[in-house]
Amino acid sequence: MNLTVNGNPHRHAADGTLGALLKELGADPARVAILVNERVIRREDRDAVRLKEGDRLEILAFVGGG
Repeated sequence: MNLTVNGNPHRHAADGTLGALLKELGADPARVAILVNERVIRREDRDAVRLKEGDRLEILAFVGGG
């Protein structure tokens, strides 16, 4: 399915769940915040969220430093 991830086109071929997409992208689930179509997705709900053709995702990584 075709998605937009952080403003860029992305073809997702896995099972269509948000959890599978995170694995596909190599994102550490503990270190990101995710919005799907401008809706914040709670960490405990990620594996249940089914993505649909055309969904827009923002994946924000937490960065430490100082």
